[in-house]
Amino acid sequence: MARVELLSSEEHRELRLQRKPVGVHHFVQIVPSEFSAAAACCPILFTKNAETGRFIAGAMFGFRPDEDLISHDPGASRAFSPIELERQGFFISDENIAVDLEHPRVSDNSGDRLFDDSGEPQEPMQRIQRALGLLKRGTEETDTFIQTLLDLRLIEPIDISLRFDDGEQLRLDGLYTVSLDALHELDDASVLSLFRNGYLRLAYCVAESLKQIPILAHRRNQRLAGAA
Repeated sequence: MARVELLSSEEHRELRLQRKPVGVHHFVQIVPSEFSAAAACCPILFTKNAETGRFIAGAMFGFRPDEDLISHDPGASRAFSPIELERQGFFISDENIAVDLEHPRVSDNSGDRLFDDSGEPQEPMQRIQRALGLLKRGTEETDTFIQTLLDLRLIEPIDISLRFDDGEQLRLDGLYTVSLDALHELDDASVLSLFRNGYLRLAYCVAESLKQIPILAHRRNQRLAGAA
């Protein structure tokens, strides 16, 4: 159960942080500044937030909730480390930072200290501050980008059906991508507007990232063969 408190350099002077994220994450929310790095190693897809019904953008690390095909691959993990995982255990509360003291990444006796003896932020805390700042700005940018795509009717559902070497068949529902057909049918003024906003590059980035789906599937088959 979460135990969230506003972070204080006085009260939490001895708090420590594990460097690596914890848990298995098969779909991680990302922001536009991460699209290029994410697309180099995994698919970028849209889905609807279960609580709000609004679209979010995410990087797909695996095909099932208990599967991560990216983080343990040295090349992929070096190429892309999501901001969402960097800030694990920490949240923005108005103008302050809050911490979940029950999060497994946070400890009083293991990991790197967040503050030095004088209460100044150490490198781990500086990383958290930077990640939260990027996430706050990026979430607003994502909302505007997605709304622009919706207004232009550029978001379409995608059917992902896969069969693996062990005979398992997976069908992934509730996922969306950018329609290249609809994009190519836009009038010149709309395309120019997308270009000037930087959204044209992002849209193509999302569409091109779908090439990573068969690569992930191949990686999953390799794991299955290794486990056999």
